Amino acid sequence: MGGDHAPEEIVAGAVAAVRDHDVRLVLVGQAWRIRRELDLYGMVGKIPIVHADEALDMGEGALASWRKPRSSIAIACHLIKQGRASALVSAGSTAGVVATSRLRLKGQQGVLRPAIAVTLPTRPRPTIMLDAGATTDVKPEGLVQFAALGTAYAQILLGLERPTVGLLTIGTEPAKGNKTTRRAHELLTTGSHGMEFTGNVEGHDLLTGKVDVVVTDGFTGNVALKTMEGTIRTAFAEVRDAMTSTPAARMGALLQRRRFQDLRDRLDPDTYGGGVLLGLNGTVVIAHGASRARAVTSACDLAHRLAAGRIVERIREQVALTRTSRFGRWTHGDRDGTDRQPDRTPEDVPRLPEARPAADTVPDRKEPPAAP
Repeated sequence: MGGDHAPEEIVAGAVAAVRDHDVRLVLVGQAWRIRRELDLYGMVGKIPIVHADEALDMGEGALASWRKPRSSIAIACHLIKQGRASALVSAGSTAGVVATSRLRLKGQQGVLRPAIAVTLPTRPRPTIMLDAGATTDVKPEGLVQFAALGTAYAQILLGLERPTVGLLTIGTEPAKGNKTTRRAHELLTTGSHGMEFTGNVEGHDLLTGKVDVVVTDGFTGNVALKTMEGTIRTAFAEVRDAMTSTPAARMGALLQRRRFQDLRDRLDPDTYGGGVLLGLNGTVVIAHGASRARAVTSACDLAHRLAAGRIVERIREQVALTRTSRFGRWTHGDRDGTDRQPDRTPEDVPRLPEARPAADTVPDRKEPPAAP
């Protein structure tokens, strides 16, 4: 139900994912609207539907996760917790998806903060950049964990046994950057964490394929990502104008049509499906809000590949390596790293009442009666 073109384009992309990529899907949302769209493709009864009374609006932020506990995102997260699904794909509000997923799926043990990983269209293979907006303020230890998350993601997506990692800052020298990046560089350089850290990278290195994983905070990463997207759109517009300015230019463009189409497909965000929220007890793929069917199909295929590659388990293993390093003390204990208490004996620890289990968010039935 999320996205500027939902549910029409979302269902169309889901149907293509089932037919072309053999992805097993469950569609969560208003059942009668989903069924109406499935009927257009002759897929009624072939793709399961789980009804949700509510949906997050595109303009809603993080508080929507509390205001709408029975939203389609919340119910989809519950399906993952129940083991009835392995991954979640949504083109809804990024803030709403991130907040609801963090609330429902919880962070993995030892992970300080989640991060959104995006794919950059570099050669000879794509580059992974994170964080693209999930955590705007991060400590040096958080950047180290982002490197661990990105390493696990690149191992599955790119098929690399030991991907190279770079830290995004304002200079390649170790002393360049603010206090956070300088300390993160020190931790990544001296720690025994099982990652191939190659040093700092700068903004002009993002599209050169210099490293396999680029690590930064969510504020910087989001600004960098949108800057690159705007630059690519502007460049394509200028090239299109130049190619159609004269008859000779149009003839030359016709001769190079296949090459230009390949370039456009490689730079098109719809090819990559969306960003992946890493660090939770479940796989969450966040597609662009303006996604059409092709982007939704790519997002479903990406989620399928990550689930098949057991990304959650791979992240758990990679984070465990950082916890055994010389800077591993901050990852022990609570997942958010706030339990920095002095050591106490069992007699000093007060006994707390057991928490009551949360109410079930999934309706008793999968679908309500068809709307009149």
